[in-house]
Amino acid sequence: MRLTIDTETDSYEQAIAAVQAAYGLRPDVPADWLDAPATEPRPGPEDLSEDDLGDGWTDRLLFQMIASLMPRARAVLRRIVEMGGTATYDEVQQHFADHPTAPIPRTKIGGSLTSVKAVQRHVGPAGADHLLQRDERARLYRIEQALVEGLIRAFALADSRPDLMRRDPDSQEPSPL
Repeated sequence: MRLTIDTETDSYEQAIAAVQAAYGLRPDVPADWLDAPATEPRPGPEDLSEDDLGDGWTDRLLFQMIASLMPRARAVLRRIVEMGGTATYDEVQQHFADHPTAPIPRTKIGGSLTSVKAVQRHVGPAGADHLLQRDERARLYRIEQALVEGLIRAFALADSRPDLMRRDPDSQEPSPL
């Protein structure tokens, strides 16, 4: 992409709006700028449904949930969703132990997931059952099917808007997970 700003004819506000538009942001376009570049609307959480999927969860709340998770917890939750909402501890541990770009040691998976309960207390609907159920005897992670479908939509938005995701505190860039 090439962006040209004429410093003699364009105002500062026009230049900033042009840069924001080039990056797909929603710029504040000055009212007197008649030939402002068109911006393509970017999806956001406001585009997600507020319909109850079960137990008070909505698509928007599910997005807020995954956006608030630490990157490793988000990656593990995504993997469980990719597996249809039910996965054994061993399947999840093996996937991340062998992950080529973002491995998580087997002993760290459970610790990564502790943030799911903590985030749910702040973001989730009051009194809702845990989003991610753990069956210690069967060694299974389980998510209700209606919530799996909502999480698929939430992760799709997360993929298109990584700028809205919580980042790894040790880096300035979003985690690759």
